[in-house]
Amino acid sequence: MSPDLKAKLRLYLVADPDHVRGDLIAMIVAALNGGVTAVQLRCKNRPDREAVELARRVRALTREHEALFLLNDRIDIAFACDADGVHLGVDDFPIEEARRFGGPDFVIGYSPETDEQTRNAAARGADYLGVGPVFGTATKADAGTAIGLQTITQRAELAGIPIIGIGGIAATNARSVIDAGAVGVAVVSAISMQDDPRGAAEMLRRAINV
Repeated sequence: MSPDLKAKLRLYLVADPDHVRGDLIAMIVAALNGGVTAVQLRCKNRPDREAVELARRVRALTREHEALFLLNDRIDIAFACDADGVHLGVDDFPIEEARRFGGPDFVIGYSPETDEQTRNAAARGADYLGVGPVFGTATKADAGTAIGLQTITQRAELAGIPIIGIGGIAATNARSVIDAGAVGVAVVSAISMQDDPRGAAEMLRRAINV
């Protein structure tokens, strides 16, 4: 992974129209202005046409801010809006096929559920891993129980590629995830559900850059 891509994983916003206080686009603009370095659009409950239109708007915003832009699960929408890549789970489109279709520069994130999946992800074509839930979360119903910081350290060592922590992360605990071995943190409600998403992003940036 290039140093530039690694840096862009530092503060990673998962933007979901079903988990936002107010307007999604306004929240993303505020978050980018506050220092978010990557945006993943997770749009599971919208018609495809609406999701593509939304993705194109977010693509334009992230390009303006030189931030990474990925689609959750939907490699077709990622291609349609010229996203930088896609983030996949264990039951999603296979990593190997995503790499074959996307080519060498297409960014592929992956959320492993086991140590074995963590160990094999790079060989299958993943560029980085999203590991969690670190502290537990109410944002994603199927996220599972909290894995804790020790698992972050363990999987960072197993992966051979950068990992980011996700799940229950806020400014008060974000630094501990970095110290445990993650290159960055991914958040949903810690930015998207706040009255001041720009201020929330700024607080997270300060916390992880201490």
